[in-house]
Amino acid sequence: MRTFLLVLLALAAGGALAGCGALPRSATPRGVRVVAAENFWGSIAGQLGGIHADVRSIITSPAQDPHSYEPTAADARGLAIAQLAIFNGAGYDPWAAKLLAAEPVDGRRQLSVGKLLGLVPGDNPHRWYDPADVGRVAGAITASLAALDPRHSAYYRRRLRWFQTTALGPYHRLITLIRRRYAGVPVGASESIFALLSPALGLRLRTPPSFMRAVSEGTDLSAQDTATAERQMATRQISVWIENAQNLTPEIQRLNALARARRIPIVTITETLAPARDSFEQWQVAQLARLASALHRVTGR
Repeated sequence: MRTFLLVLLALAAGGALAGCGALPRSATPRGVRVVAAENFWGSIAGQLGGIHADVRSIITSPAQDPHSYEPTAADARGLAIAQLAIFNGAGYDPWAAKLLAAEPVDGRRQLSVGKLLGLVPGDNPHRWYDPADVGRVAGAITASLAALDPRHSAYYRRRLRWFQTTALGPYHRLITLIRRRYAGVPVGASESIFALLSPALGLRLRTPPSFMRAVSEGTDLSAQDTATAERQMATRQISVWIENAQNLTPEIQRLNALARARRIPIVTITETLAPARDSFEQWQVAQLARLASALHRVTGR
């Protein structure tokens, strides 16, 4: 147990160190102007752009549910002057595409993650929780920066290699560690954001997909899905419960109480960076470390 905890701490510390010096905003005001609708994509863009990009994110507060975000006039002005606008798409942030369409600008590049990944209506939009999709989006951001600023294209390519190998190193190592130790362990989740990460981790996500999707989208839960989720908790058919702290509906609060009563560990995750000052990889590594610790407690592995 002591050895495992030391390994876990080392990986988490590695994630913190990898994020040092990789700020989401550049040191120069003359770089490529980038605006990201959400700070998880903004953090990645800031690290890829380095000193040659000025990156701003619109949704940054961990207290804000991105699904219900209402843009401001300042958001519209920021997007209007962006040379590169990055938004999630796939129904997650429809306001971003509307603001960009209302202020067309020649030469501005728009990166819709949903379009990049070929998503269709009804697909899970939370692609920053899919490790493979994170890599694809990082490559697309780099290509956009190089197209807007070809003079520094080699610099952007070096930043991409650094991001994929060094910055994301602890993130990928923790994913591998969890998959090797805990493949097949049954877990439950309050929302569909975790449904994209669980396959990479090898965990068996037992919560009904329609339950997680309804909570994510703010639609009515079916009586059957609710009963299934509660029964899984009451009979300990799941070993760990993963909750999204940015969307604690009354039903999720009831399930949290049931998990505590049944002594099922609750692991908190969020949709946006928490704390907001962290880099993408610091945030993800901290969450993965909490999950690995909970899995260790319930399995003894």
